[in-house]
Amino acid sequence: MTVVTAKPAAEPRAERRALRDAARGLRGIGLSVVSVLVGIGIWQLLAMQYGASLVASPSATLDAAGELAGDGTLTNSIIASSRRILIGWGLGLLVGVPVGLLIGQITLVRQLLDPYIEFFRFIPPVAFVTLAVVWLGIGESSKVVLIFYTAVFIVTLNTSAGVMAVSESKLRAAASLGASRRQILQGIVLPSTVPYIVTGARLAMGNSFLTIVSAEIVAAQVGLGSLIWTSRNYGRIDWVFVGIITLGILGFVFDRVLRIVASRVLRRYGVKL
Repeated sequence: MTVVTAKPAAEPRAERRALRDAARGLRGIGLSVVSVLVGIGIWQLLAMQYGASLVASPSATLDAAGELAGDGTLTNSIIASSRRILIGWGLGLLVGVPVGLLIGQITLVRQLLDPYIEFFRFIPPVAFVTLAVVWLGIGESSKVVLIFYTAVFIVTLNTSAGVMAVSESKLRAAASLGASRRQILQGIVLPSTVPYIVTGARLAMGNSFLTIVSAEIVAAQVGLGSLIWTSRNYGRIDWVFVGIITLGILGFVFDRVLRIVASRVLRRYGVKL
């Protein structure tokens, strides 16, 4: 009697893919951890080479962070800077996206606005700090307006570039099938432009962090930029390092959250981050 033995079931393809993705993810995390440790080691060597008066060591910076967090200075600075960045950046998106769509679709609007965009986008926000303080005071408005100024041109240019990159054959095909201008905008132009908008939003976020420091140094009593400037006046190089590192961590977190949200919510539009 012949006994037929069943072959072991092959591992499902989906499970193998999941295992590969998990291994790749762990390898990426491991490399990131090693990279950070190497960076901290180099930082420590520089601190030993040049002394605490020029380079605060990692341990001194950590102690200073605990000191600033203990009296609430660091927390208040993070909250103040984050609020200003998010408000100014959000307003830049709200204005920049529709303006970019109009510029990309309507030639007359592009011809009217292009001279102003090409002129003002080359003037750095720090050049307007004094005027912003004179016109709007040292309150929140001056900082928010400067960040808005930083973000709006980046978002506008990226959005308009996305609109103008839409294939002309798609637009003609939709028009020949009787689609209205609004239907073409909603069904073809906007979905094709979403990846450009997300890229513009990320670039604008990064530039907003550059602007907040200069704005807070001149016209703020609280904020990470103000913390860095005050630390310099008191000769606390360790506080300066705390402010700089906090800015980097905060920017990393903001960008990572934006990437996660965009990749999950806007995946159907081809957003891959």
